[in-house]
Amino acid sequence: MLNKTIKTVSPQEAVKVIKSGDHVHLSSVASAPHCLINAMCERGRAGELKNVHIHHLHTEGPAPYAEPEFEGIFQMDSFFVGANVRKSTQAGYADYIPIFLSETQKLYRDGYIKCNVAMIQVCPPDEHGFVSLGTSVDATLAAVETADYVIAVVNPNVPRSFGDALIPLSMIDIFVEGNEPLEPAHFTQPDEIETAIGKHCAALIEDGATLQMGIGAIPNAVLAQLGNHKNLGIHTEMFADGVLPLVEKGVINGACKGIDKGKMVSTFLMGSQKVYDFIHNNPLVLMMDVGYTNDPFIIAKNPRVTAINSALQVDLTGQVCADSLGTKFFSGVGGQVDFIYGASRSIGGKAIIAMPSVTNRGVSKIAPTLNDGAGVVTTRNHIHWFVTEYGAVNLYGKTLQERARLLISVAHPDHREALDKAAFERYGSHYKFMF
Repeated sequence: MLNKTIKTVSPQEAVKVIKSGDHVHLSSVASAPHCLINAMCERGRAGELKNVHIHHLHTEGPAPYAEPEFEGIFQMDSFFVGANVRKSTQAGYADYIPIFLSETQKLYRDGYIKCNVAMIQVCPPDEHGFVSLGTSVDATLAAVETADYVIAVVNPNVPRSFGDALIPLSMIDIFVEGNEPLEPAHFTQPDEIETAIGKHCAALIEDGATLQMGIGAIPNAVLAQLGNHKNLGIHTEMFADGVLPLVEKGVINGACKGIDKGKMVSTFLMGSQKVYDFIHNNPLVLMMDVGYTNDPFIIAKNPRVTAINSALQVDLTGQVCADSLGTKFFSGVGGQVDFIYGASRSIGGKAIIAMPSVTNRGVSKIAPTLNDGAGVVTTRNHIHWFVTEYGAVNLYGKTLQERARLLISVAHPDHREALDKAAFERYGSHYKFMF
């Protein structure tokens, strides 16, 4: 039950504060407030709103506001292109703001984007009058700080997490009572290729390292190989189920971290209910503002930061495309550059880009040049380690011709000769053929 001093209203009543032309922020990933989203869309269908801009990182679950029926009513301007808005974004019904994840909070705090209404989820208040943002601090805290109105769904399924997630009730204007489970993530087991990539990445991770890795089969494959490591730490933008066995085993304990020693630091979460239960009332986990977790200079205060990120394509000079398939946006910049740079500044750090050598259709993801329209997320100046199922190579400090040979050495064997010829055509007779 909620504190009797808190007056709650229905979702339909709460969203009446949204006006045409407003900018609305939604809490992200697992914590999207679907009851408020649905009520907002009801107003849109009734013709009560127009030109309302919606902002968030990626969210899980339905995103009806990005559908063609709401053209002219809602304009989705996301900070990351998630699966639920990808089709609409590629079709032009929704749009994307290219931005480093670390700077998403800056858009609100420095006034580049106004936040008229922040719609969030929180846990029930404690005896001191504080609630927690649970699994979504990221840019949501900045939205709460700057919004004209904050609408909070008070939901007992939201874990009470610590760190910057804890906010006083006084920061909230309108309360709605809810009981929806948080959106879970569904994982597939790593296949043979992903397992091989995981083994190559794990071999680069030293005892005492501080880890950052995202979600998906490759991070899970890496984590599955770390059972015999010691004193690993976590400073990341997000984590999922793969870390839990290593915490239980004592492999992840944060003992060697330079800051937040003994603590797991993250800014949002996406996993199964086990992850949400794990962070509930757990002082070992700090859910922090994205301006903290993803600041490269803060990241670098930890020794041996090992950052593992993925990509869609890399060219023979080491340019990494991670946000688009040609001109079609697939995801976003996210925190890749934040952590690549942070890890490279860390004492003993390792910045890693890991991906399968070919697409599901057998097309080489290592290419002579990036596809037309492809965006460079990690520049050739930032890249260090590159990993496929065929091995790991370090491109840092290498010449263009040396990089080409190293990248070709971990390409799929079916494509190595063609890539070698492309390198010769690019660099001329001084290039030494590999094949």
